[in-house]
Amino acid sequence: MSLLDERFDKLEEEIKKPSFRQNKGLSNEVGYYIFDYPAESELEVRKRIEYIKNKNETSSDDYKIKVFDLYDIMTEILESKGRLDKCFDIEKRNGFEKLSYGVTSMLRVSSTNGLIVKYIEERVEEKNIVFVTGIGKCFPIIRSHTVLNNLHMVIDNVPVIMFYPGKYTGQELILFNEIKDDNYYRAFKIVE
Repeated sequence: MSLLDERFDKLEEEIKKPSFRQNKGLSNEVGYYIFDYPAESELEVRKRIEYIKNKNETSSDDYKIKVFDLYDIMTEILESKGRLDKCFDIEKRNGFEKLSYGVTSMLRVSSTNGLIVKYIEERVEEKNIVFVTGIGKCFPIIRSHTVLNNLHMVIDNVPVIMFYPGKYTGQELILFNEIKDDNYYRAFKIVE
């Protein structure tokens, strides 16, 4: 059994605990967690998350796991607003940097009233455990620290676990083990 499999087994044990779902033992901190993993294990992580979600759907557990893939949300919003095809044209004509700036602005990514945060907020119910995925797929348009900070302002009643392709030191995130983010995080590392 690999280390990643062992960590996922521990994760499944942890989320089953009522104290985890009630955010007990966190010094009154909201239950925000980061599950970091080697970026090269992305496909394995996706499969395991899908497995956990499907297992939960058919179980008698008193909670439901909701998985939110940031990339899928971003493309769904762009498509629903009729802007996805325009994004391809903008990138062809003006490059990725211009596209990134335009999409970030349109989605209001840095706002607690941003479209991605609202999308998640509107779909979270009591007794959910939120899994946030797709961090690497939507980088650099959507930054994980921005999502965490803004979600923290609107979702405070259910645990949120961000699956992060890189390293979380307990204070900083290092995407793909190469790109260091200069922000301090107040999230807990879910399992070692």
